[in-house]
Amino acid sequence: MNIKLPKIIVTSVVRGTQQGESHGGIFTVDFESQTADQLVDWNTGDIDFAGRGADRGLRGIVFDGDDIYVAASDELYRYNRDFEIQDSWRNPYLKHCHEIALKDRKIFLTSTGFDSLLVFDLSEEAFNWGFHLLKHDQWSGYAFNPQTPTGPRSSNDHHINMVHVDDTGIYLSGLRTSALLHLNSSNEVQQVCNLPQGSHNARPYRDGVLFNDTVSDCVRFVSRSGNDQTFPIRKFQENELQYAGIDDSKVARQGFGRGLCVYDGRFVVGGSSPSTISIYDLETGQTVSSVSLTMDIRNAIHGLEVWPYQ
Repeated sequence: MNIKLPKIIVTSVVRGTQQGESHGGIFTVDFESQTADQLVDWNTGDIDFAGRGADRGLRGIVFDGDDIYVAASDELYRYNRDFEIQDSWRNPYLKHCHEIALKDRKIFLTSTGFDSLLVFDLSEEAFNWGFHLLKHDQWSGYAFNPQTPTGPRSSNDHHINMVHVDDTGIYLSGLRTSALLHLNSSNEVQQVCNLPQGSHNARPYRDGVLFNDTVSDCVRFVSRSGNDQTFPIRKFQENELQYAGIDDSKVARQGFGRGLCVYDGRFVVGGSSPSTISIYDLETGQTVSSVSLTMDIRNAIHGLEVWPYQ
């Protein structure tokens, strides 16, 4: 295949680690050379150790010029290209953030602990909009001002873990939404399609939807035209894995798919555990390449984007 393979930036989280140990970091992965470089080792003393991995590691990634924005659980960081922290911001309604997205110099963040989305305006350097998702008989919700104390109470009914924004509106999904949802400019919520429960990284793509079918250990593209594709997530022999077989709910399992981006109009890049990044070709239905950062089963990919400075 005479196609230049991309360089990818990823964040990782480590399940079940203790205070003083690494909780993941930021890496670049060069598929042409099959090499990886660690740029940040995330080991902070203020990580909340209650709950399954909730506050550990770094999450979503976006780029604005030479600035690189990376979300932690309850804080948004701005790095320069040397991966030195330039600034950071918190908000009372940002809790257990997962993925983030950038559109028109506005960063959209999933606030899983509030069943909400937040917007951080890069021009204002402030959180200036929020939306709280609700479901009774049908999907709905309401906008709120995250700079005031009148926002929603903490809740995690839907476990919102993905946001995608384009000219047609805002798309969001979660572990328990069982659907890809669309939010329009009037703050009306409509269901785009069903999703398997437990899915990650769902987003519209081409004439269908692309997502990590995490429970089924595969990446799926489901097309309205019926041109569907399913890519099994790479797995390893048990004797290759480190920390395998530990009876601990905080330890991620092998083949857990999370992290997704697209490249060059035909390739899908997906992450899994132990921290592995794979490239899938929608045209041929084949797995093109795969790079593993570690065989530690506790170490899982979270955020994943194409490195733009190539």
